[in-house]
Amino acid sequence: MGAGTSPEPSKDAEPSAAGESAADTPAARPRKGGSRRFPSVTRDTARPEGGGRAAPGDASAPARQWPLLSVLGAVGLGLLIVATEPFGQAFRVGLVIIGAALLAGAALRWTLPSVGMLAVRSRFTDITTYGVLGLAIVLLSLMAQPRPWLNVPFLEDAVHFTVR
Repeated sequence: MGAGTSPEPSKDAEPSAAGESAADTPAARPRKGGSRRFPSVTRDTARPEGGGRAAPGDASAPARQWPLLSVLGAVGLGLLIVATEPFGQAFRVGLVIIGAALLAGAALRWTLPSVGMLAVRSRFTDITTYGVLGLAIVLLSLMAQPRPWLNVPFLEDAVHFTVR
């Protein structure tokens, strides 16, 4: 220790004459009525915009995370249909359900102010990621061979041109 520096108070410091411990000093208490903005220089990763709870804190964990659980449940149902293949064209139906679940996740992220753990990045990035991936899965599953449900002529021309 250099001259003129005081040692940091230990965690076991005796209470002061006023009855405050080191953890109760004004510098250790959080500010009241301060700004809710993030500091200009951060020392940690900031929470995503919609990363708050989707239900009150006294609700059970599944109730607080219902947006994420609904999207994951729909994706699980789609995967189950694809894996078990209970009927003809089941792979296509299952993939459409998976894509629709991602599109629903994008819609939930757009409309709800707090979506729990469904919020991973910024709102724009989440909506764009869920929307593009969901749309791509739905379109590709509708155009899958044999006997596609969606026929896009210029894509067929592009494939015939590149695969000759």
